[in-house]
Formats: sequence, structure tokens, C-alpha cells
Amino acid sequence: METQMTTMSAAILLFLIMDPLGNIPIFLTLLKGVPPKRRRAVMVRELLIALAVLLVFLMGGQHILKLLQLKEESISIAGGIVLFLIGIRMVFPPADGGGIFGAPGESEPFIVPMAIPGVAGPSAMAALLLLTNSEPGRTADWAIALLCAWLATAVILLSSTYLFRWLGESVLTALERVMGMLLIALSVQMFLGGVAAYLHLAV
Repeated sequence: METQMTTMSAAILLFLIMDPLGNIPIFLTLLKGVPPKRRRAVMVRELLIALAVLLVFLMGGQHILKLLQLKEESISIAGGIVLFLIGIRMVFPPADGGGIFGAPGESEPFIVPMAIPGVAGPSAMAALLLLTNSEPGRTADWAIALLCAWLATAVILLSSTYLFRWLGESVLTALERVMGMLLIALSVQMFLGGVAAYLHLAV
């Protein structure tokens, strides 16, 4: 039960970071110039690219940390700061209306900004690095958590047109604010955990 809850918590964390509800309006805007028959194919392609990038970070996270000589406490503190900033932008979005990763472009999106950093953003990468470094023997659990979070994100984004019509922009905005508040709380906990671990080692 403990392992399942931990895996579930990791999945929820990754889901909040990916912020599919907050990305619906910007994704729809990015796909406005794409022919209707290609929109779903483009979205599936971008989601698969994002998953591939995140899996690379999941599998190679420990090697990246060893190469950069980073400690778990540093990743926890840095990850908490990044998640806090993402959460703040979810609660207080930028004035340009570009969501959490900037304003949309004119041409068909490819990798940037839908896959990266729309779904596979720096905060998701940092969270995966933290998970693999904190408990390196549980890569399979983290992979399950990532796949669950990605699948939920994919379902929501692929249903974005219907959700936008059904819920409306105001409801989606309110849901994004709630997700942002949860993400801020998680980021503070991650930051304080890193500080506490560093102080314990220092003593």
C-alpha cells in the first residue's frame, strides 16, 4: 500500500506539473492554423515526443546527476523553486495570455512549444531527476507514475475541444488556479525537505 500511495503521489505531482487543463486554451490557439484533419495527429505526435523526452530523463537521471556532481538536496531545493515559479504563473498567468510557456506562434508547432516545454517542461524534468535520485531502485514505479500522468494529460488534451466547449474558459481558468495552489504547496514541501536534509548533513 505504501508503494502504491507513493507512486500515486508521484503521478499526481507530475500531472499537476504538466498542467493539461491550463494548457488547453494555448494548445487550441496553437492549432488554429493547422488543418482540422491534422490537428489530432499533430497533438498525438507532440505528446509522444514529450513522453520520449521525459522517459530519457527518467532513465538517465542518475547519470546526469553524477556527471554534474549534483546532490539530492540541491535538486530538491532547485526543484522546489522551479515548481513554485510554475505554480505562481498558473495562479497569476502572464499578461500576454500565453499560459505557462509563452505566447503562441503562427506555424504548425513542432516540438516547441507544445511538447517542450508545454508537456515536458523543466519542472517535470527536475521532478523526475529528484525521484530517480531519491530512490534509484524504484525506476519502474516512477515509470508507472510518469505513464499514468502522461496518459491522463493526453486524454485531457486530446479532448480539449470538447472540454473547452463544455466547461468554458472561466471554469478551466478556475481549475488551473486550484492546480497552481496545489503545486505551490508541493513545491514548498519539496524546498523545505531539501533545506532540512542539507542542514542535517551540515550538522
